[in-house]
Amino acid sequence: MKLKILTSSFVLAVLTAIFFFAHLSNAQTPPQRIEIVAKRFDFTPGEITLKKGVPVVIVFTSKDVSHGVKFKDLNLVIASGKGETKEITYTPTQVGTFVGQCSVFCGSGHGGMKMTLHVTE
Repeated sequence: MKLKILTSSFVLAVLTAIFFFAHLSNAQTPPQRIEIVAKRFDFTPGEITLKKGVPVVIVFTSKDVSHGVKFKDLNLVIASGKGETKEITYTPTQVGTFVGQCSVFCGSGHGGMKMTLHVTE
């Protein structure tokens, strides 16, 4: 009788461990956070690299006036007002190098306010 209880307890412990570790291996890690700070007439960082198919959270902060960044070829736009932070989740679907520019007029240097997004395999 003791052997049967021990065997049942052992089997239960093994099954519990299998389910526990299977759950851990299937747990998804949270998306990477990419922080972009905009101020006249600069984005920091000026370049970012992402992987195709891997979601990221883009955290966009405007320091001095309203700013935005638009990557026309990716249909990606994010903007925020002075002192605000906005977040979006984005998953790149195509590989390449894309130039985004400020999408909210912010003064005389607005036309030169650009950043580069690299998407790799």
